[in-house]
Amino acid sequence: MTTAESTPVGLNDEAVLLVGHGSRREKSNEQVRTLAAALEERLGVPVDAGFLELAEPAIPDAIAGLAPAVAELTVVQLSLFAASHVKNDVPLAVEQARASHDLTINAGGHLGVHPALVDLLDERAAAVEADLGVDRETDDVAAVVCARGSSDPDANADAHKLARLLYEGRAFSRAEATFIGVTEPTLEETLHTVAKSRPDAVVVLPYMLGDGVLTGRIREGAAEFDAEYPYVDAAAGDPLGTDARLLDVLGDRWQEARTGSVNMSCDTCKYKVELDGYEEDVGGARAMLRALTHQETHADRENVDDDPHVHDAPADHVAVCTNQTCAADGAPAVLERLRQSVRDSDACDARVTRTSCLGRCGEGPMVAVYPDGVWYGGVEPDDADRIVSSHLDRERIVSELVDQTL
Repeated sequence: MTTAESTPVGLNDEAVLLVGHGSRREKSNEQVRTLAAALEERLGVPVDAGFLELAEPAIPDAIAGLAPAVAELTVVQLSLFAASHVKNDVPLAVEQARASHDLTINAGGHLGVHPALVDLLDERAAAVEADLGVDRETDDVAAVVCARGSSDPDANADAHKLARLLYEGRAFSRAEATFIGVTEPTLEETLHTVAKSRPDAVVVLPYMLGDGVLTGRIREGAAEFDAEYPYVDAAAGDPLGTDARLLDVLGDRWQEARTGSVNMSCDTCKYKVELDGYEEDVGGARAMLRALTHQETHADRENVDDDPHVHDAPADHVAVCTNQTCAADGAPAVLERLRQSVRDSDACDARVTRTSCLGRCGEGPMVAVYPDGVWYGGVEPDDADRIVSSHLDRERIVSELVDQTL
């Protein structure tokens, strides 16, 4: 745990960027900013807030604002579990920032499973018990931890681990993990299953940071269950909010990042190993391309209410590797030629950006066209015009340049 007293001195040239998801509800965005201000007071270094989508500033803009004033920046993520945002989107933004700014950028992990969060859930459960007039020491009380749900089995597994840790040594008759969307078991299914054991009460704990739409659905689900099962008292607790214990976790994640000791659950990551049902997700290249297109999907943050989750994304995204090897082979010239050709074209709808290493060193410059998943290798500046006029304008792949397809 990191405290103000344990913070090293002489860190005037260091700053922190706290990355939140971003929301159409400004109240949720303010929660991130509130935590950023509290974390600044805790750590004794400047802390700004940035957002993945739907809110400003975006991560690149937030880093650009801090870069001129500091020599070292640590990115800390206000994400509960490690799914696509944590594994793909934030790392991509960090790599792009490293290529654009002359400073050290440390990449921190997500909140994850942490003793402080288990204690916070325990406190939220105790508050619900007090409202219901039950005591788990003398009554049969079940706890249901309800998370958002993800397409990443690794993230969903952590929700189950969290529920089990809450159960251990805390006198609940049982503790179950459930989800409000995306995956199973659903909250409704879990509550009906728990009811079969006829507990005196069921405490539903929204494992959410803010009191938003999903938290509201969890409360509604608990209320409907309470009405349907008169022999079981049930109610939902409050989300995590801006409790100081979140600062304990964020402080630890900051310290891990700046000392190079960040641990990710790579052994069960669907982008690293083949898991049943997720075979098509294996491969860092797919993850990187998914992050690129997702980043473009949320490029417009000014009119999110008009089209709240799909913004002004171009039809095609062209990524040019500008890592050291490709750059030495002329990638910057290819990048600029592609951008010029796209500007000159009246037919294509594409955005061209630089990216970090695509893992094909010695075969570049590499150009990846997404969503088609076509990678071109050994691209020369003159080839850029053909990629635009043939592939982007007329959807005809330049076959002699193809390195691989995904």
